[in-house]
Amino acid sequence: MGLRRGLTWWGVAAMVKGKKKTDGAKPSKVRTLVTLGSGAFLLGAAVPLAGALSTGLISIGSVGLAAPAALDQPQALNPSFLTLADAPGVDAFPTVVSSERLCRRPAGLNQAEISSATAGESLFHGSSPSTAVTQAVEALAQLGAAPWPSIHPLAAEARVPVLMYHDVLDPPEVFFDLTPADFEAHLKTILDNGLTPISPDQLVQHLRTGVALPEKPVLITFDDGYLGHYEHVYPLLQKYQVPATFFVFPGKVDGTVAGRSTLTWDQLKTMAADPLVTIASHSVTHPPDLRTLSDEDLVYEVVESKRQLEAQLGIPIEYFGYPTGHYDERVAQAVADAGYLAGFTMRESDEKFAGASESLLAIERFGQSNLQSLLEVAWGGPTAAGVMPVAADSAFNFATPVAVQKIDRDDQSFSLISGGHPVTIHANSRYQLPEMLAGSNVAGAVDGGFFSLKYLDSNVMIGPVLSQSTRQFVPGYPGETPKLNSRPLVLIAPNEVQFVPFDATRHNTLAGLAQQLPGVTDAFVAAGWLVKDGLPQPASSFGTLFDYDARRHRAFWGINTAGQPVVGVTHTMVDSVQLGELLHQAGLRDAVMLDSGASTSLAYQGDSLVGYIPRPVPHVLGLVPPEANDGSPCPLVLDQENPTTIKR
Repeated sequence: MGLRRGLTWWGVAAMVKGKKKTDGAKPSKVRTLVTLGSGAFLLGAAVPLAGALSTGLISIGSVGLAAPAALDQPQALNPSFLTLADAPGVDAFPTVVSSERLCRRPAGLNQAEISSATAGESLFHGSSPSTAVTQAVEALAQLGAAPWPSIHPLAAEARVPVLMYHDVLDPPEVFFDLTPADFEAHLKTILDNGLTPISPDQLVQHLRTGVALPEKPVLITFDDGYLGHYEHVYPLLQKYQVPATFFVFPGKVDGTVAGRSTLTWDQLKTMAADPLVTIASHSVTHPPDLRTLSDEDLVYEVVESKRQLEAQLGIPIEYFGYPTGHYDERVAQAVADAGYLAGFTMRESDEKFAGASESLLAIERFGQSNLQSLLEVAWGGPTAAGVMPVAADSAFNFATPVAVQKIDRDDQSFSLISGGHPVTIHANSRYQLPEMLAGSNVAGAVDGGFFSLKYLDSNVMIGPVLSQSTRQFVPGYPGETPKLNSRPLVLIAPNEVQFVPFDATRHNTLAGLAQQLPGVTDAFVAAGWLVKDGLPQPASSFGTLFDYDARRHRAFWGINTAGQPVVGVTHTMVDSVQLGELLHQAGLRDAVMLDSGASTSLAYQGDSLVGYIPRPVPHVLGLVPPEANDGSPCPLVLDQENPTTIKR
């Protein structure tokens, strides 16, 4: 039965995207005011409604919604978002690349596209990948790679530091400069302590595939293209045969950007010709914050820097370093569209290993001062060097045909649909399953998570939801989500599924979901575990779950011992403990209960498999058969004419 709550419209809060131009001054942030009847509150950071922050109001009928104020980029209200249907959730955020990007390939830009963009057209769409990037992605796919730009789970277990240096000169001019003697001492320390300097190509292959690096790897990088990189750093790299990466911005090399000493193009060509050296892009003019640029200026900085470096050096430029580390969803999209294979960032505190990066578009780095603390902890990953990793889906099999099985056992009857790739659909209202599946590539489906019953046409879920159908994240109402703690959080990625205890402090943001499972494409909160780690669950595991011990029709889904996804319903009345025992006997190693009772629904090839008309639902978990899966990390295909999926 769908759970009830008082505040039902939280789930359709939207992150309002837009641009706000200023005359050189950094725009103020925008917060959006919520009004419900006579009440008002501000979502996001707890700040007074008066003051420097701008406040905007989204009104939906008699209800106003605030966008969670999470972006560190200027925002403005966009009238196209001021409707219920056009404001289903968050699809941009400050620190994690969204699920939308997970389902796309890195894209290249031809000169015509660049020209049209400078005329004002948006570049943030899926254009065709460049040949080099396509070949690289296809080659990595041969290694069981995670979908670009996700980090492979095995790589997430490793501890690979990326060190960031700036200028090397004598005497130093600022605190982060090193003398040549200091840098040579760093190289000796690295080698004497058994660390193995690697190339960015090695690092990206590791992050994509989980292939182990040498036991104690480290990537050395330099920013900005100072003369000291040629006069001091490069000779030392040659002396010790250590590879390094240099992030260069052409405006400095050309002399159009004022600053300290700089490399010349001839010096850069000499370095680029050495296999020890990788040259990467660092924008054209090194803006202090790419997030504040217009679309046209952003495209220029990202695309033109790549073009100029490639034209001058005659080599592919596959990596981008964000100046001062600042980026967001839009900036990362521009880097992806320009055809870069990866992006590198930095932060002033809480620095992280490369495997902890949120994606290949934001590889983390450590400042050079952290070298001593990293010597004993650097680690290349859980598999032996040179050994191919176990594929991420070794414990899962999403490539088998979808099939139906009806089981009668111990006076109980239930149907299972197994096989295919699990996906979710979050519809724009409540419907019968066959209605939602019409025109899709889903072969079989079960009703999904719990939803609000406050309004008959509501699609508001209980707890956070992320779905391939919308490719948007909708947070749960903060006042309600703590009550869901310890319930099963369902997380689906292209090659795996996780069922983990929901934690409202960690899992009610898209960043939190991505941290829990990099590459997550679908997520929602289920009712309780029926089978967990191969064991049926006792009554004590259900805690305060309402009616867990009542005999009712029940819906469920999980993973069987063959690694296949399984969805199903009971045709007879059963309590949760008994159902867990039945599913364990049926071969499920993990199973969770979905919305049950009157909502219990199951459909296969367009037909309902229950002998009654269930309550319509807004959320389903479906199975896409392998013959309908084109290999995309997000294989769900929906008929855009289907009224259950189009925006109203």
